[in-house]
Amino acid sequence: MATISVVIPTRNDADMLAACLAALAGQTRPADEIVVVDNASTDNTAAVCAAAGARRIAVELPGIAACTAHGFDEARGELIARLDTDSIPPADWLERVAAILDKAGPLSAVSGPGDFYGGNRFARWAGRSVYIAGYFWAIGWLLGHPPLFGSNFAMRSDVWDRIRGSVHRGLPPVHDDLDISYQIPPEVTVIADPSLRVQVSARPLASRHSVGRRLSMAWTTFRVEFKQESPFRRRRRRRQWERGHPR
Repeated sequence: MATISVVIPTRNDADMLAACLAALAGQTRPADEIVVVDNASTDNTAAVCAAAGARRIAVELPGIAACTAHGFDEARGELIARLDTDSIPPADWLERVAAILDKAGPLSAVSGPGDFYGGNRFARWAGRSVYIAGYFWAIGWLLGHPPLFGSNFAMRSDVWDRIRGSVHRGLPPVHDDLDISYQIPPEVTVIADPSLRVQVSARPLASRHSVGRRLSMAWTTFRVEFKQESPFRRRRRRRQWERGHPR
């Protein structure tokens, strides 16, 4: 059985982190390690990690991209799973992640959507029907393969080894999941499983400011990625590889 590390970036979110760690403690297939990447929290995040037996790593460089990359660097498992602080996975989440990646074989990654909790009914509807559905459809078309959703994805450590040097870990306004998705090379199989779901907080959709901030990060991420390689060239490169290597 492949070993699994769960990486959770966080900053001043101790209460939600405690709920996430409690959900991980109840998994039918326990994690071999849980790595909490603490981005200069001033609340009781350290105490929450200690109580749950999670390995806490302090990162001073601001931004979620830096936290995720550092956590993936430190992960010891053959599989690296990624949750946000406000993610609440079902009890069979890690068991299903391991089964999906085992079936997919080497150089594979998997992601699924989220079911929003909290907020109002409209925010939850918009999150499910517009935000997440639009993300998987639009970014999937752009990439030529499903994107990874930061609150709910996993990959084999060999995939991270191939892209760790190309992710933009030093740019705070970059979405880490979109950046990682863009860096994935053609030989990696990316699976979108709509039944692999976790609960996620609706707070990013609670105000115009929070929505605007996420959209601003998305445009910044696109500018960074497109400057490195245009999406059309990237899609063409992937299609050429797939034609020569039918799965």
